[in-house]
Amino acid sequence: MPTPFLARAVSALRRFFGRPPSAEDAHRDNNRLYFSGMHQQERMLADRPRMDFYHTAIERHIHPGDHVIDLGTGTGILAAFASRRGAARVHALDHSPILKHARSLAVDNEIKNVDFISGHSSKFTLDKPVDVILHEQMGDYLFDEAMIPNVCDLRDRLLKPGGRILPACFEFYCEPVQLDTTRHVPFIWNLNVKGYDFSSMERQRPQDTDYYRLCGNDGTLVEHFLAEPAPALTFDLHTVNEATLPKDLRIQKTVTSPGRIDGLVVYFRTTVDDDLQLSSAPHDPGRAPHWGFRILRTEPADYALGDVIEVSLTVARWHDVDTWRWAHAPAAVSVSTEPALV
Repeated sequence: MPTPFLARAVSALRRFFGRPPSAEDAHRDNNRLYFSGMHQQERMLADRPRMDFYHTAIERHIHPGDHVIDLGTGTGILAAFASRRGAARVHALDHSPILKHARSLAVDNEIKNVDFISGHSSKFTLDKPVDVILHEQMGDYLFDEAMIPNVCDLRDRLLKPGGRILPACFEFYCEPVQLDTTRHVPFIWNLNVKGYDFSSMERQRPQDTDYYRLCGNDGTLVEHFLAEPAPALTFDLHTVNEATLPKDLRIQKTVTSPGRIDGLVVYFRTTVDDDLQLSSAPHDPGRAPHWGFRILRTEPADYALGDVIEVSLTVARWHDVDTWRWAHAPAAVSVSTEPALV
């Protein structure tokens, strides 16, 4: 997940030179810088569940003679998998400087039928459509790398009727959790340290949205889920559109493991052929480790067995997590527990 510091630095430069950045500009600049770093590429390549998932999906669903777009190719490894599977041509897109390494790696590995294209996918065109769009556009919050607008734009312009998107089927989770007591850090206004009361600090609540979100890679940070996990939202990239995504999710969760709610854990799962899954869930033994799960911090509250919690998540723009707002409360009215299907 790109760091806010990079986006702010680039935004400051834009302001200095007289052009205020749009949210889309900031996001693209952030991604361009973040994914050009060797360490981030190392983390993705060394993520065995991630690489196993993609290698298997490509072996199953890219066929000799296929024409393929690899969106966000990075070091080009997924494009290379597709090439070795027999794809006639792979168009590997990326707007990061990492593309120079992808080109040299392809030469070193004798990959000859991949075209590496520098620039944003929205500017890419072809004379005829492709058979497959291959991508890895999932962020820690699932939506925060603009997966839906980017993939759907290519789908609508450049994918053959009946063509395939890999991966396409996603589940988004937003679950109430209690965090590990020894490592949980409450809001400062909830602290009383040996009689020194910090409650007055609530009047000084930070306005920085990053303050209210945490990132975790160690699943033991989540002591337990208060309810049985179930997707809050499911969608298929073959049919979804950004405009059809709900902006207001309200889900009831029945408490099966009593405890204190410290936040809402956000993670995703994607599936190919029902039996091939990739997950960022904190307690999934096969979770893909380079993704962090995200904690949306909340005011604490204790819930007993059988209590019903209403979780709400309201967004203005799914790909911009600064626009997300969330809450929990004891449920007062009946709200659907089924995931939103889009």
